[in-house]
Amino acid sequence: MDKKKISVMIPCYNEEENARPIYEAVKNELVTNLPQYDYEILFIDNKSTDSTRKIIREICKENKKVRAIFNCRNFGQFNSPYYGIINTSGDCCITICADFQDPVELIPQFVKEWENGYKVVIGVKTQSKESKIMYALRSLYYKAIKKMSNVEQIEHFTGFGLYDKSFVKTLRELDDPQPFIRGIVAELGPERKEIEYTQPKRRAGKTHNNFYSLYDAAMLSFTSYTKIGLRLAVFAGGAFSLIGFIIALIYLILKLVNWYRFPAGTTPILIGVFLMGSIQMFFIGLLGEYIMNINSRVMKRPLVVEEERLNFEEENENGNP
Repeated sequence: MDKKKISVMIPCYNEEENARPIYEAVKNELVTNLPQYDYEILFIDNKSTDSTRKIIREICKENKKVRAIFNCRNFGQFNSPYYGIINTSGDCCITICADFQDPVELIPQFVKEWENGYKVVIGVKTQSKESKIMYALRSLYYKAIKKMSNVEQIEHFTGFGLYDKSFVKTLRELDDPQPFIRGIVAELGPERKEIEYTQPKRRAGKTHNNFYSLYDAAMLSFTSYTKIGLRLAVFAGGAFSLIGFIIALIYLILKLVNWYRFPAGTTPILIGVFLMGSIQMFFIGLLGEYIMNINSRVMKRPLVVEEERLNFEEENENGNP
């Protein structure tokens, strides 16, 4: 009887200090605690500019169970990991970050729950050893999205988890050029098991998250899973129109009643123009975010464009994708 295969997918971008340690840690966990399973480890590199690719090449030469996909450029923090998941070949796929902020020691627990019948087992952060301010801001963000979303949202879920091959098949069939795995798991995933953990500090190197990447993540989830932005524009537009009409009516009455004593002036006009202009600019920008989201899906661009694959020869010989 063939062994079940566990796939571990590790996305990378400039992780030269972590690439080999995460490989050794994952391999040790699989070989020591899960010897009854076959395994593969898939690195997907998002166009690193340091020596990450060189290290991954060396690992692939040492161990043919390690595979790699090198993207021709950086395709962002969502597309690349998603593409990695749908290119695994195991009976389940475990996603884990290279920076050790996803605890490797949870892998056996994920597999145990998978064997108990759960098709999706995810890690949910309850605490973090990183910045308390950042964790608090993330908590507010998750709660806000959860309140506004028309589908279920999972708080403090980063994508770290185990996905059965049946769910991976669903991901392959989605044909979404801008996938948001956190929302997809909540919206389309089967019954799941949530494993709580404390997020450790990054082992080495600098985080690649910045204001733009965090904003991008927030707006992708906001425009993909909420309608409140568009509804807010309608309600706010109606409310301010009504307020403006009432103020204009009062102003007209006061002027008619006190024609010579009530100065017209330009101050109320300027205030009104700047107020309405700023409101319009805000909502035009918000509508633009929705339009960009729609545009990226309509264009049907590929998730990533590959530059090179390593250790996929066996699959190709068998005629598998």
